[in-house]
Amino acid sequence: MLTLISLPAFDDNYIWVWHDDGHAVAIDPGDPAPLIAWLDDRGLDLAAVLITHHHRDHTGGNLALRQRYGCAVYAPDNPRIPGVTHIVHGGDTLTLDTPPMRFDVMATPGHTLDHLSYIGHGCIFCGDTVFGCGCGKLFEGDAATMAASLDAIRSLPDATRICCAHEYTLANIEFAKTLDGGNPALIERERHDRAQRARGLPTLPSTLALEKATNPFLRFHDADMIAFASRALNRPDPAPHEVFGAIRAAKDAWDAARP
Repeated sequence: MLTLISLPAFDDNYIWVWHDDGHAVAIDPGDPAPLIAWLDDRGLDLAAVLITHHHRDHTGGNLALRQRYGCAVYAPDNPRIPGVTHIVHGGDTLTLDTPPMRFDVMATPGHTLDHLSYIGHGCIFCGDTVFGCGCGKLFEGDAATMAASLDAIRSLPDATRICCAHEYTLANIEFAKTLDGGNPALIERERHDRAQRARGLPTLPSTLALEKATNPFLRFHDADMIAFASRALNRPDPAPHEVFGAIRAAKDAWDAARP
């Protein structure tokens, strides 16, 4: 039987781990120490690592984990990612024998141009593309590129569990309230997620249905977000990627103004 857990790392990262009774697969293990401690405590072997993009807080454990466990490392085609044994691309299917797992690989550029997401077993491991009630900054891609990636994610089943790489949900909810403070689903999400964090529990995984109801970055086709972008851009009928871009710009300004 396969089980999914999240391991905290650094200040706010999560390492996602699938495991059975003997083997494990880890997604974005930027810090190897908590993963090694968790695996060794349970006597599990690390069979594979899946990497979403090249940022160090996602790739920093690759070499140490390969040396300790001899695991495969699946990653985008980017020379900045260390320890890669298998390069994967959007549209690929990744099949593992131990534990027995299958993932569809989706190209989700925007945060970075090499960004991939892994879809399987009812989940999407989306790295820094979607966060709880948020999305990643546009370090390399532009608004149109990220909007296309988010549309691809929006097309997945609503029950898909959103397994992102950072615990940013409460701050993202605070921003979302500046655009969408009357949204009953957002109000309920804040109540639930604040209670989760007060108990020391993660707010993740969420579901795609919840993100589509509360996350402004996945609502750029909705009338209220279009109205916000029209005001921000001072013109009617912005294109969907322009609506997304206006939301992203507002979040960047909000982040910059925070103490």
